[in-house]
Amino acid sequence: MSDAMKSLQAKVGAVADGAFGKNTANAIAKHYDLSRNRAAHLLGQAHHESGGFKRTREGLYYSTPERLMAVWPSRFKTVEDAMPYTKDPQKLANKVYNGRMGNAEDSNDGWLYSGKGFLQCTGKSNVRAFASDMRLPEVMENPMLLENEYAFESAIWFFRANNLFKLCDQGVDTDTIKAITKRVNGGYHGLKDRQEQTTKIYEWLG
Repeated sequence: MSDAMKSLQAKVGAVADGAFGKNTANAIAKHYDLSRNRAAHLLGQAHHESGGFKRTREGLYYSTPERLMAVWPSRFKTVEDAMPYTKDPQKLANKVYNGRMGNAEDSNDGWLYSGKGFLQCTGKSNVRAFASDMRLPEVMENPMLLENEYAFESAIWFFRANNLFKLCDQGVDTDTIKAITKRVNGGYHGLKDRQEQTTKIYEWLG
């Protein structure tokens, strides 16, 4: 588990051992005043997106140009295009993210505001919105806070900002999980695991 989970456990009054389970799920729901439905959906999606609460930073290390071309086909058309960005996460982040999502061209914004948190808050404009809505101006100066201290808060913010809690209130069923997955992922990648995690956590919270 990541240090972010230990930090979250300490914050909500659970044993800070980094192991996510029933007691931690219930402590999180209580601390953040989340209903059973809302907590199950949020934690289920966050669990999948973070690889079981292990990752809080976007993985941007690619060892081969072919993999880069598969992941970013519009950015890298040939092996020659992709080669300079292999094994260099910072250079890659600035290449693919600068000039969009509030990131300035010819800057280090792409790297500085690359995805962080349990649901990967990405881009300067999104980080600014989070910092403003949550009244945490220090995050703009130090986005690294999203990797640990505010990894879960950024996930809550994402659900609020995208009106996902209204969907959560409809129930914990296949159609609702699928609809939320579409909003979180942009597609249905990992749907089976998201369903399993959400359902399991819902049972824990009963």
